[in-house]
Amino acid sequence: MPDIPNLHVAGAQVPLIWEDRDKNLEILKERIDAYTAVVDVLVLPEAFTTGFSMKTERLAEEHDDNMHTLVWMRSIAKERTCCVTGSVIVKDNSKYYNRLYWVFPDGSYKTYDKRHLFSYAKEDKDFTPGTERLIIEYKGWRICPLICYDLRFPMWSRNLSKEGESCFDLLIYVANWPSVRRNVWNVLLQARAMENQCYVMGVNRVGVDGNAISHSGDSALLDAKGDRICTTQPGLPGWATEQLSMDDLEEFRERFPVIKDGDKQLIQR
Repeated sequence: MPDIPNLHVAGAQVPLIWEDRDKNLEILKERIDAYTAVVDVLVLPEAFTTGFSMKTERLAEEHDDNMHTLVWMRSIAKERTCCVTGSVIVKDNSKYYNRLYWVFPDGSYKTYDKRHLFSYAKEDKDFTPGTERLIIEYKGWRICPLICYDLRFPMWSRNLSKEGESCFDLLIYVANWPSVRRNVWNVLLQARAMENQCYVMGVNRVGVDGNAISHSGDSALLDAKGDRICTTQPGLPGWATEQLSMDDLEEFRERFPVIKDGDKQLIQR
């Protein structure tokens, strides 16, 4: 395998202004500008322009190449020469999606629609679920970005192809995960890292939303052993950031080859 450079990832743990796209983009731009380190992948929370609102008709942006938030993400990606990702509320062919955009430095992009909709908050009444995972290939790394509630469903997060091989090296969850269930967040991030033998990144917002729901953040990076290699201070704005080593990951996978023993017949692709 050719030498693969370390991947510098940075996740923005930020408060979000309820249902105010322009203000959120302004605040995020200020925080991104203040983060002066070189970065390869810049990760924003779920619904980073609005918070986790169900007011789809009023808040959704029409999906096209000139969509305001997508243009904003492209400008950040170009300026910082990095990938930028996070999810927003969009309307596409008369349906609403909690859609993650993955924007490359050259302005091209890919999308992933949240598969598991949070029925407890009636997300399933307003949004359409996605049907396919997204695997990004960037600088020799394979990256699978998912959204919040997807964290609870291990089969959708499973790092195993039908051929019995790993299909990603980094699993990312962008979230609006409530403080009341912060223990679940922390435990499941660790479980997903251990069972999938990959790096896991969880990027969660902080602050209180328009439904009086508090978010503690607890953004983190974990290695393939499930050890936390970066954590943020709960409840406060900050960055979850680390340089990830492919050499360390491959050495652990070769020494302790769990993935090849996985259950190929259970894979949902």
